[in-house]
Amino acid sequence: MAKPAAHHTTDWDRDTALTTAKLLLEIKAVNFRPDEPYTLTSGWKSPVYIDCRRIIYFPRARAKICELAVEKIGRHIGYESIEVVAGGETAGIPFAAWIADRMATPMAYVRKKPKGFGRAALIEGDVPEGKRTLLVEDLTTDGGSKIQFCQALRDAGAIVNHTFVVFYYGVFPGSFETLARMDIGLHHLCTWWDVLEACRNQPYFSDSALTAVRKFLDDPVAWSAAHGGVASQEEAVARKAASAT
Repeated sequence: MAKPAAHHTTDWDRDTALTTAKLLLEIKAVNFRPDEPYTLTSGWKSPVYIDCRRIIYFPRARAKICELAVEKIGRHIGYESIEVVAGGETAGIPFAAWIADRMATPMAYVRKKPKGFGRAALIEGDVPEGKRTLLVEDLTTDGGSKIQFCQALRDAGAIVNHTFVVFYYGVFPGSFETLARMDIGLHHLCTWWDVLEACRNQPYFSDSALTAVRKFLDDPVAWSAAHGGVASQEEAVARKAASAT
């Protein structure tokens, strides 16, 4: 898989991506483990793992990341185009709260499994019926969980055409296409390509580890299959569907 074309639409997007990547490296949210691959919830095998939950512990890093997030939302979606910010349980909840506070919008969150009855069974806060709602999460690998959350919001009457994440893996197939079929735009601050760029002049990891990660990024599907993970987007979707039941 080649590096995505037109990865950054503006110089601001590129600078923002590198700033975010450097912050994630500084707080040690970035993990490289080529010899002991991670198994992601979607079933993909990966030598890299990002722990965005660490952001909540570091006030200056999280303040800067949330500042950039709101700026990105304003530039690519429009401040007045969002009436409600909804977080996905559980990792998306703190980011949704901080972003909603900065944007001065109501905030809700979406459960993975229903609690209660009726249209509000999956929604906490209030049901954003008829409201233009932004789904916020910490990260996405292939977009699978975003579909589940967005559909729950839509079923409750919300208008959902955009989702925002701090980190997008940027390598596994189908993310943008799957969401686009649902008329949902995916917006993010940075990807693994940006992390590699940020590592270029800083000794965060060994050269051998960086080489192994580049090999994975060049063909993540083949890399996953060779290491016992899922080998296609269809297999990843089926695995997620099975784990949700």
